[in-house]
Amino acid sequence: MSQTASESLLKRGVSEIIVEQELVDLLQTGKSLRLKQGFDPSAPDIHLGHVVGLRKLRQFQELGHQVVLIVGDWTAQIGDPSGQSATRRMLSAKEVMANARTYMAQFFQVVDKAKTEVRWQSEWFANFDLADVVRLTSKFTVAQFLAREDFNKRFREGRPIAVTELLYPLMQAYDSVAIEADVEFGGIDQKFNCLVGRELQEMMGQRRQQIFLVPLLVGTDGSQKMSKSLGNYIGINEPAEIMFGKVMSIPDTLIFTYFELLTDVPSKELADMRTAMVSDRVNPMDLKKHLAREIVSQFQGPGPANLAEEEFARVFQQRATPDDIPEFDLTPEMLKELQGPVSVDKAAFAAGGYLVSVPLLLERSGLASSRGEARRLIAQGAVDIDDTRIDVPEWSIRPDSIIKVGKRRFLKVVAR
Repeated sequence: MSQTASESLLKRGVSEIIVEQELVDLLQTGKSLRLKQGFDPSAPDIHLGHVVGLRKLRQFQELGHQVVLIVGDWTAQIGDPSGQSATRRMLSAKEVMANARTYMAQFFQVVDKAKTEVRWQSEWFANFDLADVVRLTSKFTVAQFLAREDFNKRFREGRPIAVTELLYPLMQAYDSVAIEADVEFGGIDQKFNCLVGRELQEMMGQRRQQIFLVPLLVGTDGSQKMSKSLGNYIGINEPAEIMFGKVMSIPDTLIFTYFELLTDVPSKELADMRTAMVSDRVNPMDLKKHLAREIVSQFQGPGPANLAEEEFARVFQQRATPDDIPEFDLTPEMLKELQGPVSVDKAAFAAGGYLVSVPLLLERSGLASSRGEARRLIAQGAVDIDDTRIDVPEWSIRPDSIIKVGKRRFLKVVAR
């Protein structure tokens, strides 16, 4: 491997490697390494935050290494406590399976399916009995786990920590033993769990895995980790124009972080662009358009990326309304739900308008994932109805009302 390729693989978009020299030595042996990537199908969709690590896996695959994708059908039912401030809801097996199908289909939009081995935790945990659990827990102390920041904080504040949450790192660690992982990949917030796996492998007579940690991608709000629950995410299966618009909405301070973590634009070219931006020789919007084209092209292709850029220029720079706006069928039954228990007269609706619950409307139409998110959007001044920014939870709508959320999402109300 050339020095340039090695630097791209081990330096660009990397938070920490444990232990880097050991990994370098392994790579120089020419052996095909088993690269562990586990995921809990606690949510069905992949966003760009997940893509940061997946792109690294793909780079290793292109060098001949084997990705072992572990579907956490057992740990997902517990919920990963990493970075959490409260005990998480346990998922049902049915929810886990439904999410896993969607996740894997999207996973292989980045990682080479032909060079990936898929394993399910139930292959080994389904046969665990109480004696196996006791033996596993005996290898670590409660003090070791309470040293972890999130557990320690909750313990000191007197907030609950379920025993199942203490089992989570052990189960993730045992995955490494079960598949004899050479390297485990994860976000920087997974460091503790990965280290437990490294220790457990040594205890059980295996060579300790190396740990490859990538940064956590900051979302479109410019402040918090990308997350669907926060609404600051860019999904890889979103329409090209939505994806393009969301990339254009990121703060200028994130432009080069996104370039580095999510594209193959050479580092030298990025350095030149950074110098040009600092010296005001290039408009940050032009750099963001370049970034958006690169990202959208990865998942949708260059044609849709170009069309998305044209639509962005027309709608957001020229302040036009999109030609193809999704429609929301407002039937009398739906209007009853949005208004509450009132008499509905479709003819009256067609003639004028009705006062409705905007948070409920945004949730039912899919413009917000929940009423809580909808209320936050209203409070942030991100919701317009018929070109009027609203700041209250009830507003009047009428046939052909245009609802706009943020800069990119539009919806047309249609009376049926």
